[in-house]
Amino acid sequence: MGFYRDHVVPWLIDRAMANEELLDYRRRVVGAARGRVLEIGIGSGHNLPFYGPGVTGILGIEPSQRLISQARQRANATKQIVDFLHGSAEAIPLEAGSIDAIVTTWTLCSIPDVAAALGEMRRVLKSDGELLFVEHGHAPDRPVARLQDLLTPAWQPIAGGCHLNRPIEALIQAAGFRTTELRTGYAPGPRPFTFMYEGRARPA
Repeated sequence: MGFYRDHVVPWLIDRAMANEELLDYRRRVVGAARGRVLEIGIGSGHNLPFYGPGVTGILGIEPSQRLISQARQRANATKQIVDFLHGSAEAIPLEAGSIDAIVTTWTLCSIPDVAAALGEMRRVLKSDGELLFVEHGHAPDRPVARLQDLLTPAWQPIAGGCHLNRPIEALIQAAGFRTTELRTGYAPGPRPFTFMYEGRARPA
């Protein structure tokens, strides 16, 4: 699985995240970031063009060195200064209360210990900071949810650990956040893969 994990999965992630159906989500979520921003799972940098002038600094944490290399190329192309952190969201190497906004886009599905990662996000976020997110996850329709549960064990090793059935809002709230804005619904595509949670949350 080493070659697949280190070379094929990053390529698949980059291709999947290039989907034009995701652009409006990116504009809304990433465009809302202000101040010193931490992007969780920055991947190959598809969000970088959507950060606005209110952002004073971008840090991106990512476990794949291959994806960091691609993101660095995108940052250079757009002349953005980005500090890349090679590591896991379960152990963010930043001081408590040092971040104004955290951005996570289609990332919580694949973090192995998502509760620990959200706890770390809560730790590094300022008391008046915001968690800005768009994620796919557990659908409210019972037939779709059952299919998500059935597909997830087979889907995970193919898609870099991605879970189709994580209850995103409940996970965020359990980590000590208060949801201040939430929009849910299906994006175009097969329903087990496309139920979206888009919103904002603040430390409770």
